[in-house]
Amino acid sequence: MEPLRWLATCPEDTKAVLVEELRAQGVEPTARVFRGVRFEADLATAYRLHLVLRTASRIQRIVAEFEASGLDDLAEAARLVDWTQWLRARRPYRVQPVVPDDIDGAAVEEAIAEAVAARFEGQEAPRYDADHDYPVTIVAHVREDRVTLGLDTADRALHKRGWRLGGHPAVLKETLAAAILLLAGYDGTEPLLDPMCGSGTIAIEGAYIALGKAPLIHRGKDDFGLEHHQGFDRALWRQVSDQVRADKRDALPAPIFARDLRADFVDLARKGALRARVEKYITWETGAFEALEPPAERGLLVANLPYGERIGRGDVERLYGTVGQLLAARYAGWRVAFLVPADAPVYLLGLDRPASHRLKNGSLDVRLLVTAGAKG
Repeated sequence: MEPLRWLATCPEDTKAVLVEELRAQGVEPTARVFRGVRFEADLATAYRLHLVLRTASRIQRIVAEFEASGLDDLAEAARLVDWTQWLRARRPYRVQPVVPDDIDGAAVEEAIAEAVAARFEGQEAPRYDADHDYPVTIVAHVREDRVTLGLDTADRALHKRGWRLGGHPAVLKETLAAAILLLAGYDGTEPLLDPMCGSGTIAIEGAYIALGKAPLIHRGKDDFGLEHHQGFDRALWRQVSDQVRADKRDALPAPIFARDLRADFVDLARKGALRARVEKYITWETGAFEALEPPAERGLLVANLPYGERIGRGDVERLYGTVGQLLAARYAGWRVAFLVPADAPVYLLGLDRPASHRLKNGSLDVRLLVTAGAKG
């Protein structure tokens, strides 16, 4: 049998983290592509990856790949795909073209929809609908005369874990929070502190990492695109899900602390953690960073420091100066990981030769600064 081919997508700046996640699951990537990693995996392994990958944005099942020098070539090759193996009769689907500016995306959509209809000729066919979002999406990626057709197996983006509540003006994506922790080398064996926790994303993702808990395990039935594809193995999916649940630890190897100046943010974070079923594993406090005594002799201090858009430039400089003084006075034994805007006055933090990782927080260019230090 030919190996099953997959593509996991992610921001370009966190691709290396995704590669290491795949390797930790026993999967060796076959290629790194723009904003994604290709790999081969059997169905059980792929099902598991949908539940456990922390930094992937989406996953696609590769259906076909071919050369096409124009729309006619693409249409002809798409007709050769046995779409009856992938799509269910009478179920709606859509086509998402990912094409250069000089290619007519609408024409690509139409060509693939006609190919699907031709393959189902004489049978009850899937229903193509370009105007609505459906769990079943054919992704048509065209790049330099190379066409890759895939089925989106995530449906909702994988950063949508299912626990998020509204009410905070500047939340981190869950996938970015996980990437921050993994880039900082966090594995749950050292205390974790977020003294400016906001909506609690970093602390919650930290609890998931420390517990070995799959980040997507609480998504509901039929919440993944793959569950709507022809050939979906419901029994295997349940078996894999049960195995993933059994992998979760019963207790944290080291404590997690989350704190914020605003009580309403702490309350929001606790509610999110409760929905994520990790609230009891995190110690929550309300108060200023300046009033906090280190909760352990050493550990990892992580914070998404406020940006100039949220507080004025002068306030940013005062905050960074205060944080730098606190680090020197109280946190000499701690490693530090700070997410800061690209133009932040980081010299005021007094960090000793931190590693710097360029990232994107939405459209904003940011850096993750990580200091070295002994765990324990």
